[in-house]
Amino acid sequence: MAVAATTCSFSSLASAYTSRYSSISSHRRHLSTFSCRSAPKAISRSNKGASSSPNKPPKQFGGGSGEDEKRRTQSSPFKSFGAQSQRKDKKGVSSDLKEQQQVETGNLQDGAFLNAVVKVYCTHTAPDYSLPWQKQRQYTSTGSAFIIGDGKLLTNAHCVEHATQVKVKRRGDDTKYVAKVLARGIECDIALLSVESEEFWKGTEPLNFGRLPRLQDAVTVVGYPLGGDTISVTKGVVSRIEVTSYAHGSSDLLGIQIDAAINPGNSGGPAFNDQGECIGVAFQVFRSEDVENIGYVIPTTVVSHFLDDYERNGKYTGFPCLGVLLQKLENPALRSCLKVQSNEGVLVRRVEPTSDANNVLKEGDVIVSFDGVHVGCEGTVPFRSTERIAFRYLISQKFTGDVVEVGIIRAGAFMKVQVVLDPRVHLVPYHIEGGQPSYLIISGLVFTPLSEPLIEEECEDTIGLKLLTKARYSLARFKGEQIVILSQVLANEVNIGYENMSNQQASNNLNVLKFNGTWIKNIHHLAHLIDSCKDKYLVFEFEDNYLAVLEREAAAAASPCILKDYGIPSERSSDLLKPYMDSLGDNRSINQDFGDIPVSNLEIGSDGLLWA
Repeated sequence: MAVAATTCSFSSLASAYTSRYSSISSHRRHLSTFSCRSAPKAISRSNKGASSSPNKPPKQFGGGSGEDEKRRTQSSPFKSFGAQSQRKDKKGVSSDLKEQQQVETGNLQDGAFLNAVVKVYCTHTAPDYSLPWQKQRQYTSTGSAFIIGDGKLLTNAHCVEHATQVKVKRRGDDTKYVAKVLARGIECDIALLSVESEEFWKGTEPLNFGRLPRLQDAVTVVGYPLGGDTISVTKGVVSRIEVTSYAHGSSDLLGIQIDAAINPGNSGGPAFNDQGECIGVAFQVFRSEDVENIGYVIPTTVVSHFLDDYERNGKYTGFPCLGVLLQKLENPALRSCLKVQSNEGVLVRRVEPTSDANNVLKEGDVIVSFDGVHVGCEGTVPFRSTERIAFRYLISQKFTGDVVEVGIIRAGAFMKVQVVLDPRVHLVPYHIEGGQPSYLIISGLVFTPLSEPLIEEECEDTIGLKLLTKARYSLARFKGEQIVILSQVLANEVNIGYENMSNQQASNNLNVLKFNGTWIKNIHHLAHLIDSCKDKYLVFEFEDNYLAVLEREAAAAASPCILKDYGIPSERSSDLLKPYMDSLGDNRSINQDFGDIPVSNLEIGSDGLLWA
């Protein structure tokens, strides 16, 4: 499915930001993951940020509280259905209940392969991104999984996000067994589980994976939706196969669109063909008043990539990217100007500084082939016998570290270059590695890296348009770069006059740029500079020349009292206790502000832009 993205009006940062949301609202915001929850009331801070921010990009439902589900349902039509909630979404769950048809066909209902589908019970404890030194209140959810052999199960990543305990229960059994999360693929929304108990595996048979289905092939979705303890079976057909937006990872991979009912709790459950072969994993739906019966299944090609990646590396390393911003070449005059003789190729508009492509590709190059496969002027490549698919599908079939041959036309001359594929480096991450955000408290000033979960929790309109535009459109200039912001000020005599700084983010965009004249690379770099500072004053320079100055000795003396007054266990997160390693080596690459050219993090734009 082509992902509707920004119109990318580059006339100004503000217009680019507005354009993105006017087009996203019609498609990507309607993608959501589904997680059935029986959860306590969510943290009020998270709930507060939802209603005032309807144009938020899609987020998964597999790792939030009941209030999180309500908030994300309001902001996102694509829903990934992982765990089911006892709370009923008035527009979502109730309408799907009327549409869902239970299939009781004899041969399917009696199929032994249904016994490979299990119910997942997960207890989640999510970080509090606004108060990064603590966790939110725990909540529970249920979802589905299935046995794939070798003592392992597959489910959705959003079903076990921020998991503190995972249990599984087989069909017709009353015993719940503790499961361990071996790997979570954020981009592909897949998680690998294992169960140590030998009792759980007695009499089990793994599912067999089938081929990629054809259009109008029958498909049956099996899982445990809507709080039921017995297995549920719904039937439909394959209605579309194309590169699809994955709500949980904000990524774009091959997806199967079906019209079978998918509801909260179906996430992680298998989809079968008529032969009883698993053709994918149910994971999200498209929610909008303009459409109905649009659900999505992760195909076996993506599942196989995830499993192969885990087997190769002993962990999940992610899907690679080429790292270029492309433009379609449909216009004959544009092709002629670029000296492209045939009706093919896509124009390189920008190259990510952190990608290997930055060493071999240039702006103005025209990519005409990828590992010998010709790329059309619309950014598509041949797919199966009579179909075409987005060019980035070929990239998603590769693994981290793979070397590919890219055919380009540069100044009218054809040449081939070698590019190493690596995962994309996000300036503002969609998920926090390790699950706990970094933070640093200096004399009551709380610094933390900007992230999508923080933006979602704080509410976009409090972040400020300028800072939010950087988050949405700027590229990382080097690996490890972060936007470090002043999230709040814990009032104390030593920071008098700065108490309201965090409340002025909407107008001042308080992301820290320099400390004592040195440009900040990331929060670990900031902590290192402060620890090694011998000057009398600590001088923080923010956006728009806003200054905060503290006396170093007074700040150090006041910090323990501030931590005690606010009940904070440590002045910094555990990752900042490690020695700082400067990967960049000098300041030459960061002596300018972020995002000199705003671009979209999304991949297909209405003006013909796409990220590979």
